[in-house]
Amino acid sequence: MLLSIALFPLLAPEFWHHHFGKVSAFWAVVMAGPFLYAYEGTALYEIIHILLADYVPFIILLWSLYTVSGGILLKGSLRGTPVVNVVILTLGTLLASWMGTTGAAMLLIRPFLRANDFRKNRTFMVVFFIFLVANVGGSLTPLGDPPLFLGFLHGVSFFWTFNILPHMLLVAGILLVVYFFLDLYHFRKETGRVPAEEAEKTPLRLEGIHNFIFLAGIIGAVLMSGMADWGQVNVMGVHRGLQDWVRDGLLVAMGVLSMATTRVEIREDNDFTWFPIIEVAYLFVGIFITMIPCLLILKAGANGQLAFLINAVKAPVHYFWVTGALSGFLDNAPTYLTFFNTALGSHYPGMAESQAVPLLMTENALYLKAISAGAVFFGACSYIGNAPNFMVRSISEEAGTPMPSFFGYILKYTVVFLLPTFAVVTLIFF
Repeated sequence: MLLSIALFPLLAPEFWHHHFGKVSAFWAVVMAGPFLYAYEGTALYEIIHILLADYVPFIILLWSLYTVSGGILLKGSLRGTPVVNVVILTLGTLLASWMGTTGAAMLLIRPFLRANDFRKNRTFMVVFFIFLVANVGGSLTPLGDPPLFLGFLHGVSFFWTFNILPHMLLVAGILLVVYFFLDLYHFRKETGRVPAEEAEKTPLRLEGIHNFIFLAGIIGAVLMSGMADWGQVNVMGVHRGLQDWVRDGLLVAMGVLSMATTRVEIREDNDFTWFPIIEVAYLFVGIFITMIPCLLILKAGANGQLAFLINAVKAPVHYFWVTGALSGFLDNAPTYLTFFNTALGSHYPGMAESQAVPLLMTENALYLKAISAGAVFFGACSYIGNAPNFMVRSISEEAGTPMPSFFGYILKYTVVFLLPTFAVVTLIFF
């Protein structure tokens, strides 16, 4: 599945553009068929479980954020100079912890692209946007990124994640400084001429601002589902909390209200189309289904095929890099939970979670910091490391900004910019 995402856009771009949904379905069937034959009811349960408990809430949240943010339009003269771009990236990084990395990314990617539409080299700009707004910025609260929300559900206090503020500031600071000098270099190299229609400056203004009410509703619904406990509902053998179904219903309602109350002209001026969310929906259903064996191997811990890796994770530096490396290519939420439980079992064997988690937050906070930072930061390492990465890529390509291939992204940007930054974080903190 990952190789298809990596290679088809390079080797057969026309085929991929028209048939990526069929390719995703093919790999889902290739995985599901033999597993259903060999494990029957157990395999069927795992497939239904990951679709109902993980994929459906995932795509509903993305759809609602995509729909609502697409109804907010920033108009006026905004010229993408290095300073302006750094300000936008900084604002997005700060917003990501409070409205989620997906919310912040969907809100700002279109204004960011429009501000720079006169620039020739825009690819690196979008990649750094993914680094900062779609990933690193979401590390301060449980609202920022799904793994931290899972930690919150398991007893980590809401504001505990502010303990990784120094780590976030260091990573964001390094990346913003590097970005500024890269942008300055390209800005001076290019003509930098302002398009004729922008010769007369118009003041900045927001349209569709009532959509911020729906954004607040989305955030409130997500937070409610983590704090409420209204019992379980059995759907096709999968037990989910009633509050989770209510949350999903509220998220759909926020998106529908946004469509019903926002003028069509605003979405048209925002270059809003449904293609990016459709692409994510088709590809990620294949990713989620083919990911089932990987997640179960991780979940098996010391009894699974990755026992050698689980048993080798002992020091904070191990937790940071192993949690991070797996989060970059698997779902970072279950990866976080795996090593969260590994840390609890290592330091407080046999102790109830309600007693062990407060001790992990205090006596062994360094381990929890390593797990939290690794799960969030390393999501920037690939397009599939975090949900908004792929959407930002899709929106950018649709707007005419060429984006690197799957492997090109990793080799040209992750290896060159992210891994050295994480090495500095390791030396200073872990």
